[in-house]
Amino acid sequence: MNAPGPQPRQRADTAWFKACRWGLLACYLADTASNLQPIELSVDEWNRRIDAFDVGALAAQLATARVPYFILTIGQNSGYYLSPNATYDRIVGRAPSRLSRRDLIADLAAALQPHGIRLLVYLPATAPRNDELAKAQLQGDSGEHGPDMRRHWEEICREWSLRWGRAISGWWIDGPYDAPAYQHPEAPNYRSYAAALKAGNPDAIVTFNNGLRTPIYSMTEYEDYTPGEIERDMTVAPGMRMDPPRLDAYPEFLNGARLHVLTLMGEWWGQGPVRFPDEMTIGYTKFINARGGVVTWDAPLQTNGTLDPAFLPQITALGRTISGSA
Repeated sequence: MNAPGPQPRQRADTAWFKACRWGLLACYLADTASNLQPIELSVDEWNRRIDAFDVGALAAQLATARVPYFILTIGQNSGYYLSPNATYDRIVGRAPSRLSRRDLIADLAAALQPHGIRLLVYLPATAPRNDELAKAQLQGDSGEHGPDMRRHWEEICREWSLRWGRAISGWWIDGPYDAPAYQHPEAPNYRSYAAALKAGNPDAIVTFNNGLRTPIYSMTEYEDYTPGEIERDMTVAPGMRMDPPRLDAYPEFLNGARLHVLTLMGEWWGQGPVRFPDEMTIGYTKFINARGGVVTWDAPLQTNGTLDPAFLPQITALGRTISGSA
């Protein structure tokens, strides 16, 4: 009798994500999104910013606007992160640490929970590009996507995941563009990375960004929804058929991953002004929703952690139309 073959991976249930239909992402960083230059910022100033972040006020804004889920950046290129992590500090060895004393993720999750708003987190898959010490310690001699970096990062993510547990509903992982580095059968790979992210919540949904690529697709069976990052090109179809000629429609699942789009409400990540009229933002969200997909819109935060007032009218209109009709 032949031994049974390996069972296909069971992805996390994304029915709740589909029911949300839309949500927001915000970049709360020591610098600006995608900045590639080192910054001058003291650890004390970073901690003052994080301590002043008003989670209650942000939660109230999101609830009033009927935002079903919210994604917040843990950090990006500067090496400053808004949550402590002993594993990171042990590996990097910097004193004082650039990781905040306050666990802003835990505090925000607690503030959102009474409103029924889910919290997800954004994190790059690479060492902070503008922090030479962190890069040297995390990457070792194996490079940006080498096994040393991937092994260290899994340990760091596992600590966060175990601490936050079910308070966090998902992860949006940026930067693992070197897909072959994660696709081989031996750990560290996509499988082990996803396991680390889900260590504290096996039901968390995970995606690995493949860059600004259209049409949208899924890179690995170990992600639960598509990263879907787009900026200039508002994708509407995965391709076209010639007999008869017509555009294909995006399916609800792409290689098993829930259809999801992440794009800008402003002119750049975390910046204004609002780029579309309300009708287009609402219409595009409805368009993706009609295919079983979800849209995340990036909107900026003020220094105190509240939403930029210039974006509130469009966010409120989106919530009233999409969430109000759910």
